[in-house]
Amino acid sequence: MGRSTGSWDESDIRIRPNKKGSRPRTKDRPSYDDAVTGRIITVDRGRYTAVVGEDSGNERTVIAARARELRRSPVVAGDFVSLVGDVSGAPDTLARLVRIQDRRTLLRRSADDTDPIERAVVANADQLVVVVAAANPEPRTGFIDRALVAAYDAGIEPLLLVTKADVKDPTELLSNYRHLDFPVIISRTADAAASGIDARSDDGLSARLDSDAVSQLRAHLNGKVTVMLGHSGVGKSTMVNALTGAERATGGVNAVTGRGRHTSSSALALRISDAPAGSWIIDTPGIRSFGLAHVDPDRILHSFPDLEPGTDACERGCKHDSSAINCGVDAWVAEGHAGASGAARLASLRRLLGTDPRMEVQEAKELGIVS
Repeated sequence: MGRSTGSWDESDIRIRPNKKGSRPRTKDRPSYDDAVTGRIITVDRGRYTAVVGEDSGNERTVIAARARELRRSPVVAGDFVSLVGDVSGAPDTLARLVRIQDRRTLLRRSADDTDPIERAVVANADQLVVVVAAANPEPRTGFIDRALVAAYDAGIEPLLLVTKADVKDPTELLSNYRHLDFPVIISRTADAAASGIDARSDDGLSARLDSDAVSQLRAHLNGKVTVMLGHSGVGKSTMVNALTGAERATGGVNAVTGRGRHTSSSALALRISDAPAGSWIIDTPGIRSFGLAHVDPDRILHSFPDLEPGTDACERGCKHDSSAINCGVDAWVAEGHAGASGAARLASLRRLLGTDPRMEVQEAKELGIVS
């Protein structure tokens, strides 16, 4: 005979098992005291390649998968990470990436100037080499200015590399940056007849590089982690190959469209040949967009040190953009304090401070970055 309802207790209640397991949740996380440190050199479809035991007799390359608790944390080339599990680096083994270590620097971008979501590009870089061609594709000061802002914002030292200087004299381009204190390297191909345009379907940038330019650049890279940034077709990967002995795919500029071909599909850190320990260069894919939505307008202004002193004469609350009235920067430029290129520099600053997204899209189309 069944028990009366008044005599039931908790032992009579049947509990359905939890499909995800019966262990209680806890906020405590393992300490991973046995974890080893690795430097991320590339990321590909959820797999992270790291160098472990760098510059030791037990150096090896380890492939890892990211732990579930890190699934919302971006891991990029240049990151130092903690790895557990099988860290032997043997074929067909997979370690687990459990921690992203503190970053010294982080180069970031947004998809465009209206996108509030920032994207990590490269971690722990010491300097940024902005690569532009003097022609084919035509250089854009807007791209250079954006890269400089991103570098200064990240605490990374910039350097400008101008390729194909035998195709077009870059003097006019460089006049925009005469007042700024960063190195500029000019590269010419050994073939004086080079056009910079690839009329064929194969590599049109394989002409011998200017050995002086390679040597000058190498001197700036020794003992540092450097990221290379530029549009497709400017010779970025060609220079990386010369510095590292790697065989990164290179591509020219289409003779019909004038657009660079995308060859690098992911960022890759490579050691610089015959250089001191810690000398790495990170080749990035040809950049498609470089938004600055994540950068505070005041920090953008700091990236124009040739113009910033003019703000001392501004009224309180001046935004220094195209809508500003009695902006002190106008007088600063008019009086020649920013040099002959001051007006162009001010126009660039104001584009960055109050960018019309339609202008950015149009410029990208002209460059062949988007269709």
